[in-house]
Amino acid sequence: MKLAISSDHGGNNLRHEIKQLLTELNIEFEDFGPESGQSVDYPDYAAPVTKGVVSGEFDKGILICGTGIGMSIAANKVNGIRCALVHDVFSAKATRGHNDSNVLAMGERVIGPGLAREIVQTWLETPFEGGRHERRIEKLMKLENN
Repeated sequence: MKLAISSDHGGNNLRHEIKQLLTELNIEFEDFGPESGQSVDYPDYAAPVTKGVVSGEFDKGILICGTGIGMSIAANKVNGIRCALVHDVFSAKATRGHNDSNVLAMGERVIGPGLAREIVQTWLETPFEGGRHERRIEKLMKLENN
């Protein structure tokens, strides 16, 4: 598995925490920054992650900002992305199992590093259940073409 990860200035600290977790789990990833804590525009940092996931260069992506809202909105503007904003473990499991989310968004100002680590690990370890959910994913993807 290869992941892409990015944040804006509001998610910088949590991004570094998640990078440490990915290293501990021996998961290959590419970090798209930012390098400093100076104010940046979240769409600029969502773009390389989402484009990399859609192209197949990365299997999944993780985006972090202050609330996770801006990053999730930006990510879901890209055809082929199913980004879920998650702040609890149950939702992390459900969005992988039922929605086959390929990008995870979180908010550093909403959750702490311990919970974020648990969310990411759950999200990465939970497989898509398929079955009845496949029909729903197909319908979601058709919405992109309207």
